[in-house]
Amino acid sequence: MGRWPLIANQTPGRSVLQPAGPRRRVIFWRHGRTSWNAAGRFQGQSDIPLDEVGASQASRAAALLAGKLGSAVSGGHPVQILSSDLSRAFSTAQELASLTGGPIQVDPRLRETFGGEWEGRTFDEIITSFPEQIKQWQRDEPGVRAGGGETRVEVAQRMVDAVLEGVSVLPDGGTLVVTTHGGATRVAMAKLLGLPEPLWRTLSGLSNCHWSVVEAAHSADSGPGVGHWRLLEHNVGTLPEPYESPEGLDQPVED
Repeated sequence: MGRWPLIANQTPGRSVLQPAGPRRRVIFWRHGRTSWNAAGRFQGQSDIPLDEVGASQASRAAALLAGKLGSAVSGGHPVQILSSDLSRAFSTAQELASLTGGPIQVDPRLRETFGGEWEGRTFDEIITSFPEQIKQWQRDEPGVRAGGGETRVEVAQRMVDAVLEGVSVLPDGGTLVVTTHGGATRVAMAKLLGLPEPLWRTLSGLSNCHWSVVEAAHSADSGPGVGHWRLLEHNVGTLPEPYESPEGLDQPVED
């Protein structure tokens, strides 16, 4: 009976982006840990900085991403960094920029979901105080507002608008690194890939300092928009800690 061949040295730490040719890529990269992440609090657009663990995560993940981007840079393909203006994301982006030498473009449309009354509360507190609303929000029901704040659909739209605007100025083979947030990334990617809203839950959120990669299905001349992308990698983490799921099935996907 035949066997599948073994491939040596195929560890996550050695992952590199293959030459993109005519295709542009977007790397969605979630920020490092904050004290509110550690405490299980809904951050939303509250500007909570990285904690000590998060700063260390950002430094190590940036080094891995810089190595991953090496083939693109050496091949003459530009890499641009676009970041949420919240400090936890911008500080994470700065770690990569310090290695790539490029500037950081800041766009507030890349913020996490505005969570209204939920911000600062633990997920357990939210489940206790808003049991029906949180169940609807977990199911990605379009009209449900997180704590009276934003809906999933509104977050996805502003995120996708910002990403497509950033991609529009990239030449063929360019890469856009979007340093942002876990819950916002999930719905933005789902919309960008053309998934209908009932299927948005098929994608998980991102763990701290993990990333996902999408690639345009066509060259820059075709101006790829929603539904013209394909998923290459999702929730990839090559940090030396054991993998941790970004959320339990009984909790909302938010960072």
